[in-house]
Amino acid sequence: MGEMTTGKYGLAPRRPRWLMGVIVGTVVAVAIGGGAIAFFAGALPGGPGSEVTAVPTDTGSLTGPTDPATAGPAADPLADSLIWPLTGVPGDVVERPALAGKVENSAAARPQEGLDAADIVFEEMVEGGISRYLAIYHSVLPYHVVPVRSIRPMDAPIAAWTGGIIAYAGGKDRFEERAAAAGLQLISTGSGLGRVAGRAAPHNLAANPEKLLARADAGHQGAPPPFATFAKWGTPGTAETAGTPATQLTVTISASAEPRWRWDGDRWWRWEGNDPALGSSGAQLTATNVLILGVDVEMRPEVDAAGTHVPESIVVGAGSGLLASAGATWPITWRKDSDTAAWQFLDASGAPVVLVPGNTWVELVPNGTGNWSVE
Repeated sequence: MGEMTTGKYGLAPRRPRWLMGVIVGTVVAVAIGGGAIAFFAGALPGGPGSEVTAVPTDTGSLTGPTDPATAGPAADPLADSLIWPLTGVPGDVVERPALAGKVENSAAARPQEGLDAADIVFEEMVEGGISRYLAIYHSVLPYHVVPVRSIRPMDAPIAAWTGGIIAYAGGKDRFEERAAAAGLQLISTGSGLGRVAGRAAPHNLAANPEKLLARADAGHQGAPPPFATFAKWGTPGTAETAGTPATQLTVTISASAEPRWRWDGDRWWRWEGNDPALGSSGAQLTATNVLILGVDVEMRPEVDAAGTHVPESIVVGAGSGLLASAGATWPITWRKDSDTAAWQFLDASGAPVVLVPGNTWVELVPNGTGNWSVE
């Protein structure tokens, strides 16, 4: 692990997996304000946002205590202010905005840095059928997130429920306008975005969460509201209570994006097809919860540099899906009433499904052309 760092928002604790079996109590997911930061970038070297920095390659450089001995006394899980709103995990909660960043997922972009620290990761289809991530950070701040890329039309409604900032170095005007209309603060250049050594452009743009947080204006200082309904710490969620046991999830987003998730008795482990999905530290990416959501996809009039039309995953509306957690799955419906509305994950009766406290990956699967299966 790299050494701890401090800044405007103080220490950020690493995801407290050591709390398992130690803290028992009630996790109360309470809205504690708005505010988020998203960073989207795609500038070429020397262009906008090309603040060149010397960057350590140690992806373990997360800001925060590294073991229970340095983390202080266990948090009171009954205190609303001591529940991380995006994970439902008790901890020493820091009052700060969330950060959402667009992370590339082409073969040339792997292994990525910083994905293992995200509270929530959305996987979406972009041009040519490849997938990209929108990773949201709050309980843990990695030293860097690499490589970050440009804004897409669905990124504003995916993240706008948190409020806050979109920082980016490239994107279509209409996508920027939608993000601004959703109440997000736009940042396109400057501190917090810089090129790193050892990667070819455009796969080498890094975001520094600490610097991006420091750029939040007075209207974007608060913490995000809860992402979902989480179980009491140490108690089962909906899938474990009522679901069907499962050991593998196979997801087809497109012919070139076919992630798999395998249950190991503790967590879901991510694979890119038949290959383990690794971070730059060499560790495999994992999730506590996996949400698979069927979404309509529409082709936009805008095109990329190769002349390919930009697909938009339609995330305002409702659809069917699947919740996987604790080695079991349960069918769900999802709902989102507007660009700024919160995500809702519901059972057949319309009641919220309950996630296990921890990080969540969300797979946005195109209706009709995509699919998923469970073993």
